[in-house]
Amino acid sequence: MKISIITATFNSGATLRDTLESVLRQTHRDVEHIIKDGGSSDNTLEIAESFRRRYADAGKSLVIMSERDGGLYDAMNKGIDMASGDVIGILNSDDFYTSDDILSTVEREIEGFDAVYGDVHYVKSPDLGRCVRYYSSRAFRPWKMRMGYMPAHPSFYCRRRVYALYGKFDTSFKVAADFEQLLRLIFINRIAIRYISKDFVTMRTGGVSSSGLQSHRKIFADHMRAYRKNKVHSCILFEGIRYADRIIEKILRLLHVTA
Repeated sequence: MKISIITATFNSGATLRDTLESVLRQTHRDVEHIIKDGGSSDNTLEIAESFRRRYADAGKSLVIMSERDGGLYDAMNKGIDMASGDVIGILNSDDFYTSDDILSTVEREIEGFDAVYGDVHYVKSPDLGRCVRYYSSRAFRPWKMRMGYMPAHPSFYCRRRVYALYGKFDTSFKVAADFEQLLRLIFINRIAIRYISKDFVTMRTGGVSSSGLQSHRKIFADHMRAYRKNKVHSCILFEGIRYADRIIEKILRLLHVTA
């Protein structure tokens, strides 16, 4: 089974090497790694090019394309268009796989399903070995999407034909196009999904979903627009449940740290 991994980059020289190394270490060999660059002015492309021979020696394919795009989700869409794999996953340029058997696990567990997903955890530079937050998708259920819950998107691996049937990312959503897409795939079109109890991806803090109050306001606005677009009944109170959970989670984590 060929698995296509899409990594969108833009001036990602400080972190991309870790991403590439983690793909190289995957025990699954039939891998197509697509680097969709937005026209970087740093050493991003130089780093990516330096891995070509190592990918070829490992029996993996590295595809690099650099051109201006409309941002992260547009870059992901272009990567999906380029992908030739049976299954597609997204690996951000500041993230890396938590272990070497992630893709072999995906190949095994996706049998009979449209998509699989698992857990992720967050770290903070320079100590990339210390978990500062663990995001488990274990408790996710499709009905919970009405309250803004979703599987950890960096752990989401989906068959390419699903994107052909139900569409890619809606780029009019600037910060939560991943939520709108999963709402469309999972809640509206009821694709067959399976949770895998495994930590898929190590993520550096500071992304769209973890960069302060202003970004959370934008995410909230995108969620409400996603419900309207897909004719899903939700409201501010439903979304508020998720934010209350986050507050409780932070309090418990602080109590654990100080205990």
